[in-house]
Amino acid sequence: MDVDFELFLVLATLLTGIIALIDIMYLAKHRKGEMPKWVEYGHSFFPVLLIVLLLRSFLVEPFRIPSGSLEPTLLPGDFVAANKFAYGLRLPVSHTKIFSIGEPERGQIAIFRHPLKPSMDLIKRVIGVPGDKISYNNKILYINGVEQSQRLVGHGIDQEGGYEVPVDIYEENLNGVKHLIYINPDAPSNDLTVVVPPGDYFMMGDNRDDSDDSRYWGFAPEANFIGKAFAIWFSWGGEKDFIRWYRLGLINR
Repeated sequence: MDVDFELFLVLATLLTGIIALIDIMYLAKHRKGEMPKWVEYGHSFFPVLLIVLLLRSFLVEPFRIPSGSLEPTLLPGDFVAANKFAYGLRLPVSHTKIFSIGEPERGQIAIFRHPLKPSMDLIKRVIGVPGDKISYNNKILYINGVEQSQRLVGHGIDQEGGYEVPVDIYEENLNGVKHLIYINPDAPSNDLTVVVPPGDYFMMGDNRDDSDDSRYWGFAPEANFIGKAFAIWFSWGGEKDFIRWYRLGLINR
C-alpha cells in the first residue's frame, strides 16, 4: 500500500497545531498539575513538523533514485535534492500553483508525478518544451529539425534485471547542455516524431534504451512537475559499494 507522506505530514502538523492552540487558549488556564502527555507531544512536535512541512513543500525535497533510467548521470541509490521553487510555489497535497517563478527548460533534470499514475514520482531529463517538434530517429535526437550532436566517449555496462548489457557512452549536446547518455547498439531505436502541446513537456532518460519515458506514456503536464534536481547529497551503492563518497555533491547535468 502506497503511503502519501505529504498528506500524512500535513495532517500531523494540523493535528499537533490544534492541540497546542487549544492548550494555550483554554486547557492551560484550567490545568492543575502536570501537562498531559498528549498535550506535551502536541507542543513538542508542532514546530518541528511545521518546519519540515515548509521546507519540503516550498524549498528543498529529497528523492531517491530507484532505477537506472538516468544512467550514467544518476545511479540507482543516489539521493538527489530537488529545488521546489524552481518551477513555481505550489500548495502541498492539492499542488495548486500559487506563485509562478520559472518553467522547465531543455536539458534540466526534473522530478514530476507520472501522468498515468499520479502517486508515482518520476525523474527524467526535459527534452522538449511546449511547441517543440521532437524527432528520435536511429537513436539520434532532433529538436525543431536540429540534430543534437553525439560524440562517442567510451563503452560501459548497463545492469538490466541482473544482466550485464554492453552499451556505448556518448556525450550529447542538448541545446548547449552537454551530458552523457547510454546507447545499447543491439536495442531497437523506437523512432518517433511528435509536437509538444501547450502546457506539456517531452521527457527522456539518459539511459536511452532502458528508460520508461515520454516515448511510451506521452507528455508530462506542467501541473505535474515537483522540482528541479540540482545535486546528489547521498549515494548508497548497496552491499558492494556502501557509501559512494565520490558522488556526493555532484551537480546534475
